[in-house]
Amino acid sequence: MRKPKPQNQQRYSRMARVNELCREIVADELERIEDERLELVTIINVDVDPDLRRARVDFSCLGEGEEEAEEALVEHRHRLQSAIARQARLRNTPELRFSVDTVIAHAARIDELLAAQPPILDRDDDE
Repeated sequence: MRKPKPQNQQRYSRMARVNELCREIVADELERIEDERLELVTIINVDVDPDLRRARVDFSCLGEGEEEAEEALVEHRHRLQSAIARQARLRNTPELRFSVDTVIAHAARIDELLAAQPPILDRDDDE
């Protein structure tokens, strides 16, 4: 006989699957959209609210076209939501909201700062 899972574990695993499913659907649909502003866009993460009403889509864009890419994503939002409605069996289709993923930019800035620092010498070397 199966041991019932705690409520929090069930919710987490289901929401993790929903997040990944929505990420895959949005990424696949973006490949089908012929918009040059979306050519270098990568969907990093999708975070769907537990009530399935809203989802935040984190994306990154190579180059400097983040604002144009976000505009294009907003323009194609209904098409992306329709793809989720068709392919995912969810009670509600989440409203998509887009945000630029800044992790890569922050990591590059940290690397830049570390590279600009002079090397630290051991105290034993001074003697």
